[in-house]
Amino acid sequence: MTKSLSDIYTTLPEARDPGAATPDAVAKADFNARHWSSPVPGPLTPGSAEHKKAVADMFRDTFNPYKPSVIEWPKLDKETLERVTSLPIWDIAVQTEGKARLRMAAYARLIDDPDMKDALSRNAWEENRHKEVLSKMVAAYDIPLASEPPYIEPRDVEWAYLVTGFSECVDSFFAFGLFAIAQKSAFFPPALIDTFEPVMQEECRHILLFANWLAWHRATMPMWKRPWFEARVIGVWFFLLYERLGMVTTFDAEGNKHEQDNNFTVNGTKEVANVDVPLRDMIDICLIENERRFSGYDPRLLRPKLAPNLARLIRFFLPRTSNSASLESQAGAA
Repeated sequence: MTKSLSDIYTTLPEARDPGAATPDAVAKADFNARHWSSPVPGPLTPGSAEHKKAVADMFRDTFNPYKPSVIEWPKLDKETLERVTSLPIWDIAVQTEGKARLRMAAYARLIDDPDMKDALSRNAWEENRHKEVLSKMVAAYDIPLASEPPYIEPRDVEWAYLVTGFSECVDSFFAFGLFAIAQKSAFFPPALIDTFEPVMQEECRHILLFANWLAWHRATMPMWKRPWFEARVIGVWFFLLYERLGMVTTFDAEGNKHEQDNNFTVNGTKEVANVDVPLRDMIDICLIENERRFSGYDPRLLRPKLAPNLARLIRFFLPRTSNSASLESQAGAA
């Protein structure tokens, strides 16, 4: 019997264990989520059984059992609460996770390989949990949201999955830097930053999974399918570029139009810190944080490369700032 998409993104064996989310279990899982290596010796070549199993094992072994329903949201003073509620991201963040869980689940349902099906099904479940975290947070702080439109199963499942995967690779790269700036600037209370830390590390795992799925998929598909697939990948990048050239238009459940900035992770430093961070410094911070987030995983697993490489290219043409030397030394030590 074919599972419904909601069955896939709401079902996970660990989630049914009432003792899985104890503080000690979550703390141990948090450590494991940042430190993982495959016991298999030798190279992990994309397309090989060893690589595929390592990818699935990584995603399962680094699962964090935290529960959105028991998160204690810290009390915020009036000024901090206004900062949080005024961020122009909440509608699109909630809806993005709602679409992501559907797209991940829809693609997982198409996969025959049991290892990759398990990994992508778990990914869909975690995307649904991210949506729950955001929903609990906006409820805790009375953040007004537009009513959510219906989430419709994608007609072109592969295209939708590629759009979500590549989009997360770009957004997470900049979000890592933005999160670090928010943390170091103390613009938001440490308790709020700490609450979102597991979500940020999960995003790292998600794009690590996507990068290795992509390499596995390319290596195992028939050669005659490769030209069409690569053409689709190019098409996805053009679509994402077009999407980020302007505001994102969405419609709520009543059909009302809403526009929000889809480039918040790139240009949102002024919203999360009380300092102006030049673009070159922002890129340096993103590169440092990107390296730090991935450093605990088996180096034989592939990392997303396009966003960091494009950032380095842009950085090459930007003028140095007074902070650049210290940031570069941190990057070298990371």
